[in-house]
Amino acid sequence: MATDLRTTMSSSEIGRSALTIVLAGGQGERLVPLTNQTAKPAVRFGGSYRMIDFTLSNCINSGLRRIYLLTQYASSSLNRHVRKGFAPLLSDDLGEFIDIVPPQGVHVERWYAGTADAVFQNLDILQQQRPPNVLLLSGDHVYSTDYGLMLQQHEQTGAALTIACLSLPREQGRQLGVMNVPSGTKVEQFIEKPSEPPPMTDNPEMCLANMGVYVWRTEALVEQVIANARSDAPRDFGKAIIPAMVAGGEDVHAWRFTSVGAGGQDYWRDVGTLSSYWEAHFDLVSSTPKFNLYDAAWPIYTYRPVGPPAKLCATGRPDDLRVVDSIISAGCLIRGSRVERSVLSPGVCIDRASVRESILMDHVTVEPGARLNKVIVAEGVTIPANMVIGEDRDADAKRFVVTDDGITVVPSRIVLDEEDFSHLGGFA
Repeated sequence: MATDLRTTMSSSEIGRSALTIVLAGGQGERLVPLTNQTAKPAVRFGGSYRMIDFTLSNCINSGLRRIYLLTQYASSSLNRHVRKGFAPLLSDDLGEFIDIVPPQGVHVERWYAGTADAVFQNLDILQQQRPPNVLLLSGDHVYSTDYGLMLQQHEQTGAALTIACLSLPREQGRQLGVMNVPSGTKVEQFIEKPSEPPPMTDNPEMCLANMGVYVWRTEALVEQVIANARSDAPRDFGKAIIPAMVAGGEDVHAWRFTSVGAGGQDYWRDVGTLSSYWEAHFDLVSSTPKFNLYDAAWPIYTYRPVGPPAKLCATGRPDDLRVVDSIISAGCLIRGSRVERSVLSPGVCIDRASVRESILMDHVTVEPGARLNKVIVAEGVTIPANMVIGEDRDADAKRFVVTDDGITVVPSRIVLDEEDFSHLGGFA
């Protein structure tokens, strides 16, 4: 009896033959003002990292080392970060690469009109590489998983498309694509952002949500994006292509997401809004975080510029320095301050001030007497002495973005005037 090669190939062997395409051109409109001058995948996350690091680290750790990164909006900082942080991990001599591909203007003269259009405009890549499978990923989600396991199931089922999915409360499913998989792995229904997500068979309170992680048989991918380009349908996988494939009886399967490494729970976050971005950071700061940044067996790679270690020092009184449940990146200097449940990116300086439940990006300076509470501060901003942000919503809303749940966002390149806020008092 002939042996089916698909059942004997290891996940690493399947991974080496696959091609990875990462969609990283999103403008991130729901993250404004953090994305005013920065591509969404290049936005800081978790202190020392950027959003793109999690997807690319999963690729490296999974043995997927032939990667195209499709960029578009405000991509210069993203390009620089990937070139310095990830290109050195790959070997040209071994056929490994990470190539950054902006819109080419070959087939059409416009930016990408959607996820499917991004692939359509780069069909020449597939023509040149001719991989058996294409792993199609988003560059702005936070999670750790072994893509090789998903590729292995994809080969074993012979699917045209395999979709990574995870169980979420049905309420959350209203913002995502949701699948109905009555038994096994075959997807019987796919609905984008349904008002009433179909429940899971074994748990009616939960639904199976699309993670935006796909494995395509290359021929099927090419066929679908060409047909989509010739139609009037949205140029999008979730909105048009996948629902039509499932409704037409195509061989679409679901792969149940599982995290790798230490941590004990399956963690995935779409940090596409200011609120979800802020909330995801507080999954990191507790003594038992929901997502583990410290697992040496599954490292998160990034580019770290040369800089000094972090330094914490008192200024006289023994109780004037207090740092609790916080992430402090390299180059940070904290003098006689209170920092609670906060995340500080490289080069932050806090001098005799109070920072609580806040996210401070690169080279933010907080001067003496200032108080920040539930604030996101973008790169390079100086918070003047005695300024208070996050305690008077009406005052904050006159100058900054304030979300419905009370998160104040201070954009980069803003010059703040302490006189506007001096009446609120400072840090004592």
